[in-house]
Amino acid sequence: MTALDELVARLGEVTEPITDPVRLRTYECDGLTYHRATPGVVVLPGSAEEIAAIVRLCAEYGVPFVARGSGTGLSGGALPRTDGVLIVTSRMRRILEIDLADRRAVVEPGVTNLAITEAVREQGYYYAPDPSSQQICSIGGNVAENSGGAHCLKYGFTVNHVEACEIVTPDGDIVTLDRTDPGYDLLGAFVGSEGTLGITTKVTVRLSRAPEAVTTVLAAYESVEQGGAAVTAIIGAGIVPAAIEMMDALAIEAAEAAVACAYPQGAGAVLIVELDGPAAEVEQQFAQLRMICADAFELRVAADAEERAAIWKGRKSAFAAVGRISPAYIVQDGVVPRTSLPRVLASIDRLSAEYGIRVANVFHAGDGNLHPLVLFDDAEPGAGERAEAVSGRILDLCVEHGGSITGEHGVGVDKAGYMPKMFSPDDLDTMQLVRCAFDPRGLSNPGKVFPTPRLCGEVPGVRKGVHPLVESGEAEQF
Repeated sequence: MTALDELVARLGEVTEPITDPVRLRTYECDGLTYHRATPGVVVLPGSAEEIAAIVRLCAEYGVPFVARGSGTGLSGGALPRTDGVLIVTSRMRRILEIDLADRRAVVEPGVTNLAITEAVREQGYYYAPDPSSQQICSIGGNVAENSGGAHCLKYGFTVNHVEACEIVTPDGDIVTLDRTDPGYDLLGAFVGSEGTLGITTKVTVRLSRAPEAVTTVLAAYESVEQGGAAVTAIIGAGIVPAAIEMMDALAIEAAEAAVACAYPQGAGAVLIVELDGPAAEVEQQFAQLRMICADAFELRVAADAEERAAIWKGRKSAFAAVGRISPAYIVQDGVVPRTSLPRVLASIDRLSAEYGIRVANVFHAGDGNLHPLVLFDDAEPGAGERAEAVSGRILDLCVEHGGSITGEHGVGVDKAGYMPKMFSPDDLDTMQLVRCAFDPRGLSNPGKVFPTPRLCGEVPGVRKGVHPLVESGEAEQF
């Protein structure tokens, strides 16, 4: 009997484990379907205490575990282990507290991103980070990946809106990391750690006051180059919109087929620019925007919330929409300086032609966060490999132009092999010292982020399998 078999026999003490092979396949991948693995066992705990008990059992038997929220991640961050436990937090979806006076809400990890805004919208508040999957993605997953969204240009990422997290450490302890804690910023280290430092069980998020005025504009251009030049001009003019999004012709085609968004016909690119803030400021910025976008062949301005939603409809559905024009696709996520957008997009076009693989481009143009959608037919021999090659070459382009291999989707298993392209061996080793401090056994979401896991027994002064804070008797301060 394996360690996993022994563990499964005891999981029933905490919650009912899922071991049926057919049901297990439901959880074999996240939103990046190109990578798949059937979990050894799945559990759906209903509380932090149950998660802690499960993790303690994993620690006792030396069995790895992976946390999963709604499964919308796009880097294989929630890819399960065939020899491990998949801990799904989707049952934990209560909004525990709303404190409008302090502009805070306390939620469980399974609460969806949009549900927070819906709970406070009538009181004039909202939760700012807004991934395209905000209707279904969970806050626990947002914390793990440090998710952004269209409005992160002005308002920042998840890390900028999280005040505290209750977590279960890889040892099975329940602790709270708070922004106000003295000393090192452990909360900042935890947000975006992709489940490698523990599991989120409760999140305190910051609520934002709804802006006085919002103006949403769609500008249609004949080419991506023209749209990119407009983005540079907008930022150069000192305007910081809430969002600047761009889609190329192929992405527009997909969105049209999926949701009939009625974007201008013949557009090589569309820009969606949203301004918000005090009414006088928005009015002034809009006047500047009209002049900057004067070379657009069509300019639409939303007259009300309904028209605003219609403009956003195509962009918000873009990732799923490409399924209408391609049997399979890889969603990539990289960052380049805004001024490099035209050159990088031209290089992506050349890669597309070289490999015979279509690429639809959707991106947060304001901060240079690219989301190329690499389209292929998985029934065609070699097509998947060519798509992977194009995807990797795009990441190379991002690094070559001074950017990053990820903006908001995380590294996961998909891009772990590309980390050495950005970081030296010493850099990667130093990062893993942080992981070893949290997870000396290497059981929490192993195989993600880093191409080569470090054995924590190699850390000077830390015995393999011994948490340094436990050894020093300071675990209660962790």
